[in-house]
Amino acid sequence: MTGRVVVAGASMGGLRAAEQLRAAGWTGAITVVGDEPHMPYNRPPLSKEVLAGKASFDSLAFTPKAAAADVEWRLGSPVAAARLAERTLDLADGSTLAFDGLVVATGMRPRRLGCPGPTEGRHTVRTLADAQALRDALTRPGVRVVVIGAGFIGCEVAATAVGLGVREVTVVDPLPLPMVGPLGEAPARALLRRHEERGVRFALGTGVAGFEGVGGAEGGEDRVTGVVLSDGRVLPADVVVESVGSVANTEWLDGNRLDLTDGALTDEQLRVGGLPYVVAVGDVARFPNARYDGVPRRVEHWSIPTDTAKHAAKVLTAQLAGFEVCLPAFAPLPTFWSDQHDFRLQSFGAPALGKGDVRVLDGDPDGDRDGDVLFGYHRGGHLVGVVALGGQAAAMGAAKYRAQLLKQPALTA
Repeated sequence: MTGRVVVAGASMGGLRAAEQLRAAGWTGAITVVGDEPHMPYNRPPLSKEVLAGKASFDSLAFTPKAAAADVEWRLGSPVAAARLAERTLDLADGSTLAFDGLVVATGMRPRRLGCPGPTEGRHTVRTLADAQALRDALTRPGVRVVVIGAGFIGCEVAATAVGLGVREVTVVDPLPLPMVGPLGEAPARALLRRHEERGVRFALGTGVAGFEGVGGAEGGEDRVTGVVLSDGRVLPADVVVESVGSVANTEWLDGNRLDLTDGALTDEQLRVGGLPYVVAVGDVARFPNARYDGVPRRVEHWSIPTDTAKHAAKVLTAQLAGFEVCLPAFAPLPTFWSDQHDFRLQSFGAPALGKGDVRVLDGDPDGDRDGDVLFGYHRGGHLVGVVALGGQAAAMGAAKYRAQLLKQPALTA
């Protein structure tokens, strides 16, 4: 095969796409373009091991497979604009790249609050630089930390901060329970108890109205001293972590008549905008999952970059070779885990689709507060997801349901 495939995005999704293109038989050139100066690395440890000082960057870096050794990496200058009809990309450094096939793998960036107040002392956790800056802030003596957002990253950061011996850690969220969106009420209540017993404070059912601050050293930028809540309370804060969701990095695709409402919309074969030479991988892809109801959704789980890359590479290679795509519709089984304090959340399937019917499969969420608990999520009488809360035994219990989840019939919308 001749020609060039450009992979826009040099994180895990970009790396897996390059590797899977070779595995699918693409022998032409591959160029991966990314904004960070680093080669792809593993992001989940950023809010845990890296923040806790237990892991270095070297331990996070992925080693590309030998088959992808000839891939060209252009790092430190992201794609700025695309002209898909012309098959060209404009990079931020002013250069232009032509392509025969394109992989959209630009991922997400943290959403930031637009509240008034100083910005110094406010952090996010997405990149290695983010985690390093936050660790430096958390290891100062006597700091008070406010984490805004009680989702995956917010809960992980709060747990890590407590483990570092931070003086005071408070999590703020407008919802009544942490992680209630993906987990549902009963598992979220159990999670709240475990965090509170380990020293995390919560301000739930309230949002953030703004930030208080004082002037920085030597005339520098004002720094945060407090978080003003929508109910009027002010939480003292030396460090603020904003964990309020993500925004898809799709602006570079503007002007190409694509649906970019929430990521890049794809069809059931991960093709973007009906174009046979453009596919999307990773959490920027909003795809219908044939295993469930066919509603296009983004999935921000660690397994998704690899799952999407395997499928999209086969589709793109076939299309560029002039063949019809004869693959079944893309139908991954989502998987996630989240390590918090001394316990783990482990999930298989799509629990968010079954939050209206959550059943305890094993354990007692209201009994032994540190005991292992396994929850099952049902929709239309079918098991659509399992979530384990606890130790290794709980995680293994969830894994036993994987085969059952794979055999379930597809849901109806």
